[in-house]
Amino acid sequence: MSAFFTNRRGHAEAEPEESAPVVPAGRTVGFDTVIGSNTQFEGKFLSSGNVRMDGKFSGSLEVSGNILVGESASVEADINARNVSIAGTVRGNVTGNKVQLLRTGRIWGDISASALTTEEGAFIDGKITMVGHSATRPTSDEAYIEDENLPEVAVGPVAGEGAGQEEPETAAAAAGTDED
Repeated sequence: MSAFFTNRRGHAEAEPEESAPVVPAGRTVGFDTVIGSNTQFEGKFLSSGNVRMDGKFSGSLEVSGNILVGESASVEADINARNVSIAGTVRGNVTGNKVQLLRTGRIWGDISASALTTEEGAFIDGKITMVGHSATRPTSDEAYIEDENLPEVAVGPVAGEGAGQEEPETAAAAAGTDED
């Protein structure tokens, strides 16, 4: 018997039985599918589990679980997943409940999500639409009731566009002249 399996007195030590972690049915731990950095393919990718993409892919990604686009990944596809984390390069639109753009992440495309986080150094070239957010929902018709007694607000020149110049009405009023 090897010294690794004996205690100090030379007797074999009983190995404690380790039980496998209990995972509720329907819940996955980690990634169900990993596309390695030496892999390159194109087409329509469908998955009901969690996916880690480290290789090159072009086409469309439909993932009902979560997807991680790894730092070495180059994806030219629209991505639709529950949650999306991007550390690599994506050229395509991204749709998910939560979208996370890590510091090495680069995206050229539109993002549609209910929550978006970005780390310093991340790059986005596209439109961001927050879906399901209270600011995107129209308010009720009652909020649009117009009050005829509200004063009108005049907007003056923007700083740098004639700032410091008085409008003709204001200049005449300041000079005390009456124009009839």
